[in-house]
Amino acid sequence: MTERPISSFLRCRSGAAAAEMALILPMLIAIMFGGFEGGAYLWTEHKVVKAVRDGARFAARQSFSVFDCTGITDAAVLARVQNLTRTGETSGGTAKILGWDDNDQIIVTAACQTGQSYSDQGVYATEISGATHVTVSATVPYPSLFGTLGFDTTGATVTASANAAVMGI
Repeated sequence: MTERPISSFLRCRSGAAAAEMALILPMLIAIMFGGFEGGAYLWTEHKVVKAVRDGARFAARQSFSVFDCTGITDAAVLARVQNLTRTGETSGGTAKILGWDDNDQIIVTAACQTGQSYSDQGVYATEISGATHVTVSATVPYPSLFGTLGFDTTGATVTASANAAVMGI
């Protein structure tokens, strides 16, 4: 007795693995590249958070005389804080993140605290405005790994902010 061609075709398993791989491969690639992009985003966010924290610490070490209750009044000190935040150096250097080239993305503000128990003691005892806190904020365009492959990543940004109490020098 001869087998019918259809029933032999249905029992044949020689191409099952290839068919399953063809079905699973697009999803596997999407998950893999999504993991790469997610990791790159978290790494970029970590660098921005560390940068604004370093900028706030540097700004907090400046003299009380360069601050008022809104920000840094000395343009040279402000430029050094912004450059340190962007590059890790007070002058020159290369940006920590590709595309972070404009100091307008770094905002330095200050606020004065009065009426608090610590605002009229220690290093703040002689300051009329009380304890000054400086905040460094940055918004950086996210340099996507796969933006060059045609994925639209325009408008994707990484934002961070850090605050430090001004200690003066």
